[in-house]
Amino acid sequence: MRSDNIKKGAQRAAHRSLLRACGLTDEDMTKPFIGIANSFTDIVPGHIHLNELSETIKIGISQSGGVPFEFNTMAICDGIAMNHDGMRYSLASREIIADTVESMAEAHQFDGLVLLPSCDKVVPGMLMAAARLDIPTIVVTGGAMQPGKFKGEYVDLIDVYEASGAVTAGTMSKKELYELEKCACPGAGSCAGLFTANTMACLIEALGMSLPGCGTALATSGKKKSIARSSGVRIVEMVKENLKPSDIMTQDAFNNMVATDLALGGSTNTTLHLPAITNELSDDVNVTLDLFDTMSTKIPHIASLSPSGPHMIIDLDNAGGIQSVLKTLEPLINTEVMTCTGSTLKENIKDIEVKNRNIIYSLDKPYRKEGGIAVLKGNLAPNGGIIKQGAVSSDMMVHRGPAKVYNSEEEVVYGINNFEIEEGDVVVIRYEGPKGGPGMREMLNPTSAIMGMGLTNVALITDGRFSGGTRGPCIGHVSPEAMNNGTISIVEDGDIIKIDIPNRLIEIELDEDEINKRFANIKHPKRKLKGWLARYQKMASSADKGGVLKW
Repeated sequence: MRSDNIKKGAQRAAHRSLLRACGLTDEDMTKPFIGIANSFTDIVPGHIHLNELSETIKIGISQSGGVPFEFNTMAICDGIAMNHDGMRYSLASREIIADTVESMAEAHQFDGLVLLPSCDKVVPGMLMAAARLDIPTIVVTGGAMQPGKFKGEYVDLIDVYEASGAVTAGTMSKKELYELEKCACPGAGSCAGLFTANTMACLIEALGMSLPGCGTALATSGKKKSIARSSGVRIVEMVKENLKPSDIMTQDAFNNMVATDLALGGSTNTTLHLPAITNELSDDVNVTLDLFDTMSTKIPHIASLSPSGPHMIIDLDNAGGIQSVLKTLEPLINTEVMTCTGSTLKENIKDIEVKNRNIIYSLDKPYRKEGGIAVLKGNLAPNGGIIKQGAVSSDMMVHRGPAKVYNSEEEVVYGINNFEIEEGDVVVIRYEGPKGGPGMREMLNPTSAIMGMGLTNVALITDGRFSGGTRGPCIGHVSPEAMNNGTISIVEDGDIIKIDIPNRLIEIELDEDEINKRFANIKHPKRKLKGWLARYQKMASSADKGGVLKW
């Protein structure tokens, strides 16, 4: 066992003395040491219940003959960090989380890990660490929030964001907004729709790194607690079997993960996180934008969840959850892959039945024929831009209009609130990429404001990114970004931009001479930076490479 490095032999007497100070016994020194990476914090709803789940995991570990050791990582709430400078730290925090888990596991020579993350960057950050460490690891994602109820209908955080735009447009009163604000997020868990946090939780289960049912089990449910305890039991067995992430996180498993993402119409942020995870694995495992795009024409969209549709995570769970989605996709995916259960995916889903075909559609009658995410390329995004096509209305699948250009999120929010945006416009938000932001902020506030104001014929393009809660014709991750002299940096007000989602095209209607002329006169804005963001800006890769750090 790895932990023998800190507990066996005369040369480790001092180490054992310190362990005894933590309450360990002679018997404990013979058992596997299991680290629990807990991202608890009491300012993030998705994390406020994690200490309770951690205690349940500890029971399972002890029951199975292991010794649990809990440690913490950081966690940022994207919703609270949204629309101010704090959002610059969100994506960057993924790297800190990965480094924290790696540091704790290596310094203390844990034999195995239980990862207990919730919310957007914590889940992929912990998986990046698991890939680096390659010691037996299982993931217990924190679970989804119960949806709120407003005027008899399900609501979630995105309804509040869009309602703010409705108040600006005069179609909702401030009193109604206040009532909605109070009920939209009723308690612990990741926001109730298929936004980034819940998308990642679902995909971790599809990858095989969580026990069946974990991805959609609600945060405060008995089901989630049962899975947490079973995961504690299972990790000790995985240590004894030496079942490692590299045995599970294969190329075929990632292909299944991408297929599940496309079938669900999940968050576009997965096109950042999956490449970042595979970046930590061998060269034989790789997720690229081209993989998403190739698979999107083969994998149908079979579930319509908020923000793209009417259903919530609770509905997906009641319909059979991710195991039922995988069962539906069985003819299109590789089910011979190993999972953390110690069995193959094929064995896991052998007896699975879909409980509600109004939630999880069949392959014969899908919600849409293509997957939920598309990659667009053209002279405006030579390396690609990402759109959640499953959240775009049919009349906006092709759009051509004049550009309205803004150099930051603050500028565009001011413009929207002052009614600068008109139907038909293509709003361009630049210098918000990994380096330009820095930190690649999410543009949920602008998209929600536009939706809330009832502007249905407006497209948005950015080298930043969009929240998993974004819907509509919103193209993010435009690469190369403006700070790296991408074409988006030379767009001017009034330039005509064409978006053709079916043909995967995004173009600015300028001839090559005019493009070259503008590049010759380009000037980038400068932002005074210090601390972690300054380091991140120097080392961050482009969005099409996952926004990972390179040195």
